[in-house]
Amino acid sequence: MSNGTIAILTAGGDCPGLNAVIRAVAKPLLAAGRRVLGVEDGFLGLIEDRLRPLEFPTVSGILALGGTILGSSNKSNPLRFATGVNPDGSVVLSDVSPRVFATLDKHDVRGIVVVGGDGSMSCATELRRAGLARGIDLKFVGVPKTIDNDIVGTDVTFGFASAVATAADAIDRLRTTAASHHRVMVVELMGRNAGWIALHAGVAGGADIILVPEIAWTFENVAARILERRQLGLRYSIVAAAEGAAPRGGRQVIAKVDPTMPDPIRLGGIGALLASEIERRTRIEARCVVLGHMQRGGSPVAVDRVLATQLGVAAAKAVLSERWGGLVVVRAGQLAEIPIESVAERQRLIPPDDPTLAAARAVQTSFGDEPC
Repeated sequence: MSNGTIAILTAGGDCPGLNAVIRAVAKPLLAAGRRVLGVEDGFLGLIEDRLRPLEFPTVSGILALGGTILGSSNKSNPLRFATGVNPDGSVVLSDVSPRVFATLDKHDVRGIVVVGGDGSMSCATELRRAGLARGIDLKFVGVPKTIDNDIVGTDVTFGFASAVATAADAIDRLRTTAASHHRVMVVELMGRNAGWIALHAGVAGGADIILVPEIAWTFENVAARILERRQLGLRYSIVAAAEGAAPRGGRQVIAKVDPTMPDPIRLGGIGALLASEIERRTRIEARCVVLGHMQRGGSPVAVDRVLATQLGVAAAKAVLSERWGGLVVVRAGQLAEIPIESVAERQRLIPPDDPTLAAARAVQTSFGDEPC
């Protein structure tokens, strides 16, 4: 293993800071004399044998660059890979992991640094088990990545701060137009089943109402808070809604079901539903803005550049020390390592005692769970 080639891949959704991690992993490995390959488009590059050398010139000057120079994919689990369509229209999912092992053997890859979220770590765990069943000891080191900030075992993930900054800036801009036209502006934010982005962007942008998946709310309470603000002379309101927020007794709004993805449920539409219900219940004009992939794009903010660098270097050190199977994380401000399999298919949600949640309530932000 000490002389084996190390591969780096970025899997799942993109986010600001991925290139900073690639840089931080590759440079220490190259300095130690290791051969480093970049896998194109996540696990898909392993399936299709698309790997390329990473050298110092390749990974220089990319710290502040958004996206990922390697590309990514969130539809390429080798154990459940879409290979066709059945007569009834359903997708044929096949195990193509032998193609992955052939690619790794061809390039003498014995260790992979996976930069991804819970789905990517689950994929790595499954692929390692499949390899062991064939007598192949494939080793991984993981780096947690997601704008959603929902990976279990780490206090924060890189990309989150950048996404919050983008969302908060959007809320700031929407406030002026909302005030000018005396409207309610509903901002739909990403986050899947976790409300971290909505909570932090809502607090940073001074949203009047924040709706998150972790707190059951009602349309009645939302409408009542908006009308209460009107009575106080505040003729506009800002509602920050996480895409996974669902009313008490209701269900999340689903935009699409994609069976080729690790998580086939694609959320979206709660913002439009909220705007419609607010207008119906208050007779106040309401508009919905869906930020969508705007939250993923652009250069990482400084704090994400620093965090991504720290995590990438920690992953490289784990490789050089042959500490395999760990995910580098941040706990109480310190870098640590936890088993990759411990985070697979799990999500870190906002706890009831979260200090940001408490601070928001203290400044009279409504979460739609209490009547006015």
